[in-house]
Amino acid sequence: MLKRNAGVDIVAEIGQVETIADAYALFEKKMDSQHLSRIKQIENQDVLLKIANAIAMCDPDSVFIKTGSEADRRFIRQLSIEKGEESPLAMENHTVHFDLKEEQGRIIDRTFYIINKDEKINSLAKWMERLEALSQVKQFMTGIMRGKLMLVGFYMRGPAGAPVSNPALEITSSAYVIHSAEILYRNIFDVFDQEVERLGHFFANIHSEGLNRPEDLVNARVFMDRSHWTTYSMNCTYAGNTLLMKKGNHRFSVDKAVYENHGNELAEHMFVTGINGPGGRVTWISGAAPSGCGKTTTAIVGDYFIGDDLAQMWIADDGSVRAINPEIGIFGIVEDVNWEGDPELMKVLREPGAEVIWSNVLVDKNGVPHWTGSGEEPPEEGINFQGEWWKGKTDENGNPVPMSHPNARATVSSKSLSNYSEENENPNGVKIGVVTYNGRDSDTMPPVWVAKTADEGVLIGACIVSAATATEVGAKGVKRAPWANAPFIPGSLGKYMEAQFKFFNNPNIHEKHQPLMAGLNYFLTDKARGGESSKLLGEKKDVKVWLAWLELLAHKEVDAITTPIGQIPLYEDLKKLFKDIIDKDYEISLYNKQFSLYLDNIISRLQMQVDSYSKEENISKKLFELLSAQIEKLSELKETYGPVVEPQQLLSHKP
Repeated sequence: MLKRNAGVDIVAEIGQVETIADAYALFEKKMDSQHLSRIKQIENQDVLLKIANAIAMCDPDSVFIKTGSEADRRFIRQLSIEKGEESPLAMENHTVHFDLKEEQGRIIDRTFYIINKDEKINSLAKWMERLEALSQVKQFMTGIMRGKLMLVGFYMRGPAGAPVSNPALEITSSAYVIHSAEILYRNIFDVFDQEVERLGHFFANIHSEGLNRPEDLVNARVFMDRSHWTTYSMNCTYAGNTLLMKKGNHRFSVDKAVYENHGNELAEHMFVTGINGPGGRVTWISGAAPSGCGKTTTAIVGDYFIGDDLAQMWIADDGSVRAINPEIGIFGIVEDVNWEGDPELMKVLREPGAEVIWSNVLVDKNGVPHWTGSGEEPPEEGINFQGEWWKGKTDENGNPVPMSHPNARATVSSKSLSNYSEENENPNGVKIGVVTYNGRDSDTMPPVWVAKTADEGVLIGACIVSAATATEVGAKGVKRAPWANAPFIPGSLGKYMEAQFKFFNNPNIHEKHQPLMAGLNYFLTDKARGGESSKLLGEKKDVKVWLAWLELLAHKEVDAITTPIGQIPLYEDLKKLFKDIIDKDYEISLYNKQFSLYLDNIISRLQMQVDSYSKEENISKKLFELLSAQIEKLSELKETYGPVVEPQQLLSHKP
C-alpha cells in the first residue's frame, strides 16, 4: 500500500532547511527585492520549505519568482533565446529548440520511481530504493545550478476550483522548460495558496539541464518520489524528461486516483473532444492512445477541442462522468501532420498569430521549419536535430538521415485552435458520453468496436497493443500498452485495473449517464487484409466518421452488429456518414476488409493478454473470465465460418 510522506524527503535531507526563518534567510541571499516581495506573497509553509530546500540543494546564483504576468513571459522568452535554448524563426513568436541528438525521447532506461521497502511497483516500470536515490540525487543535483538563474513557477493542472485539479511547482534552470510550462499550464501564482489549502496537497518538480553535453547524458536521471509527490530531473532537456508537470505529475495523479480516491476518480492518458450530434447536441468523447498513435489528430478533428493528451475524471453529483484537461496547451508530434489530415493544426503552425515552440524539426535557410509527412516540398538543406542536413544525407551506417526526428514536436496554446472550447476552463468539467481506446495495430482489430458492458469496456482498455513509437528512446517492436497508461502507472497493474472496474461500475453513475466504451484502430493495413500494400485501409479524415458513429450509438440512434468482441457498425450507416461528413464514397469492399473478423489474429491477441496478465500479481479474476468467454465465442465462430467471418455472416449468426 502506498503511504504518503513515508521515508525521508530527499530535497529536504539534502537542503537541510528546516524552519521558515532559515528559508527566508536563504531567500534574502538569493533574491533581489522584487522577487523577495513576490515570494512573501506565498504563505504556505510546506511550499516555502520545498522551494528553499531546492535552492539550497541546487545553489543557483539567483532566483526568479514567476507570476505569469506578460512582462515575465517576455523575459522568459528572451532569456531562452539569449541562453541558446531556443532560436527565433521567421514567423513572429515562433522559436525552435533542439535537444541533444542522443536525447530525442523519454529516457526510460534512466527513469525511476523512488520507493520505500515493501511498496508494490508496476512490473513494467523501473524503480530505485529511497536511500540509493538519495545518494544519486545528492551526487548529480548538488550545486547543479551554480552560475545559473533558478526559475520558479506556480501552476495548476486543471481549472482552479475543479475537484480533481492539482497545484504544482515548476523549479528549473531551463528557460525553455519554464517557457513551455507557461504555454501548457495555468499559472496561478495569485491563488496558489488558496488552491493548495482547498485541495490539501501540491506536486513539486525540480530540474536542471546541467551543462547540457552528450557526455553528461550517462548521468541523466528522472526520479519520481511517490511518497512526497516530488520529481527530480537532471542533465537532460527533452520536455518529456524535464517538464515533469506533464507525465511525471500525471503519475502522481494516477496514484492519487488509485490509492486515495479508489473507484471515484481516474487519471488517464486521454484526449477530450466534443462532437456535434443531431438537433444541436454536443457529446463529449475521451480517448486513450499511446503517444504517437493518433490522440492529437482525434482530439482536433472534433468540433470542440478540450485536450489531446491527459484527462482527470470523476463522478459528479448528478451521476455523470466528468472530465477536465490538466493542460491548456499541446506538446504534439508533428510527423505526418499535414493540410489534408490536420487542417486546424496546420493553420496554427503555418499562419501568423500563434506562439509556437518547435523542437527537433528541420529549419531551412529562411528560418522556416519543415518536417516529415507535411505534404509540402522539402528544402534542399537546413539545420536539424543532428546538425547540418541536406537531401540524401546518410549516417555512418549508410542509412538515410530523416529531415526531422520522428518525435519532433510543436508546443502551442490550445486557444490557438479555431475549435478550442472555453469549457476547458469549466471547473465542473464536461460530461463524458463515450470513452475510446486505441493503439497502433496493423493487422488485428477493426476500425471501431463497442463494448456491450462496462466490464467489457475495461477489457478493451486493458488489452491495447501498440507498435513502439519514437516517443521512447530505445523502444522497439510491438508491445502491450494497457489503457495507453502503463508507462505512467506507478503501482501494480492489478490495483489500477481494480480501480477501473470499480469506477465504471460505480453505483453513483446514473444509468442514463453511463458512457459508451469502445475500441478504435486507425492503423489496419491493406496487407493484413489480403492485399499487397502496406498502406493504411483508410485515411486520417475517416476519424471523424468513427467518432460520429459512436456519438449516434451512444444516443441509441443507430443499430449495430453484435460480435464476440463487441458491436460493430452497419454498412449503410457508415456509407451515409462518410458522404455526409467528409464527402467520401465508402465502398462495401472496403467495409468488408475493415470489419471482417480475422479470428486467428484476434484469438492470438486475446491469448497473449491471458498469458501476460497471468504473470502479474492480483489481477482481477473478472479479466480472465471475460477473455476466456470471448476466446470461446470466437472459436465457435471459426468452427462455423472458418478463419475469416464477414459482417453479413455476423449479422445473420445465431449463437
